[in-house]
Amino acid sequence: MMNDFRFELSSNAIYLLACLLALIFSCNALAYDVIVNKEERPDPWVINGCTIKPETQCEGADLRHADLKNANLEGANLEGANLARANLQHANLTGANVRWTNLDGANLEEAFISKADFTGASLYGANLMFARMIKADMNHTNLTAATLEAAWANKAQFVGARFINTDLQETKLEYANLKNAIMRGTNIKFATFPGANMEGCDGCPFDW
Repeated sequence: MMNDFRFELSSNAIYLLACLLALIFSCNALAYDVIVNKEERPDPWVINGCTIKPETQCEGADLRHADLKNANLEGANLEGANLARANLQHANLTGANVRWTNLDGANLEEAFISKADFTGASLYGANLMFARMIKADMNHTNLTAATLEAAWANKAQFVGARFINTDLQETKLEYANLKNAIMRGTNIKFATFPGANMEGCDGCPFDW
């Protein structure tokens, strides 16, 4: 009887030890370093003659498909540049001049574009999810098929902007200026518009 008890105790101990070892192995397997944009950047960082740095002067630059993730372009002059399908994820464009740029299909997810001037820019199919665009000037921009899901666009200017089939789900548009904007086929689920100016807007949710 005693021998049976000892065998059962020994078996349980072995089982518990095996479980503990498996848990340790699993934790070690998951304990890898998180890699966040560790690719080396040249110094100076120049793309097609445009030096990527704050307040750079790159008017009309060709930056199509450029990898500008995490780039610091605060106060930069990119007026008329071609940034189609460029990767600007988490880039800093605060206060930048991006007037009349081509940003079709560009990735601006989590980008900082507060107080930037995008007047007349084309953002067809662009990704602006979680972008910080407080007080940004988006007047007369083309946001057709773009996604601004969960973006912060409080006090942003969207006069005459086109929101055709645009995703505005959970977008914050507190005191935004939507005067004469066009909204058709727009997803506004959970979007907020307190204090927004919708004068002359075609399709704006006046009764949101």
